[in-house]
Amino acid sequence: MILVPGWMWRLGPAGRAVGAGLPAGAFFGAFVLVEAGSWTGAAVVFVVLGLFYGTRVARRTKNVWPAAEGMSGADRTAVVRATRRGEAVDDPRLAPAVVEYAHALRRAAQEDRLRRWVVLVVTALAVVLAVYDTLRGSTGETVVSWLVVVLLVADLTWWPRGRARLLARADRAEASARRTTGAGRPAG
Repeated sequence: MILVPGWMWRLGPAGRAVGAGLPAGAFFGAFVLVEAGSWTGAAVVFVVLGLFYGTRVARRTKNVWPAAEGMSGADRTAVVRATRRGEAVDDPRLAPAVVEYAHALRRAAQEDRLRRWVVLVVTALAVVLAVYDTLRGSTGETVVSWLVVVLLVADLTWWPRGRARLLARADRAEASARRTTGAGRPAG
């Protein structure tokens, strides 16, 4: 939800599933190809991960911000872009949607914080695997293993700051939208 960019919100749920699943499948399929040298394995990862991740993104975006389904693609995009940039939305009728989307971002961020321990465990396992591949594996396995470690460490160090900046911008956009509608911040 937090990583779904504004342009992807122009699409419906199926479009968001393809827009998220296709790159994820291709990215991790390429890892399998480099590590194992198997086109079949890469194709399986591409299809399975692409379908799984794409479906998850589509379902999560729908569940976290259900009001989006009643909006046009252009309106969803305008709301998402304004909120993610921390700006006032150009169309005052979209101000309530900015408030809803900012709330959805905070809820998604809270849910993600609860799952951070999984990333820590996976990172520790990835380091162990990378050391093993360095000692016993092929060059491709070693390169891919350490690249996974780098990506996981980047996620652990960069993403919390990026998420905090995004949520601060969403708060600014929400405050602006509330001024436009004349509503105060709700309790809770």
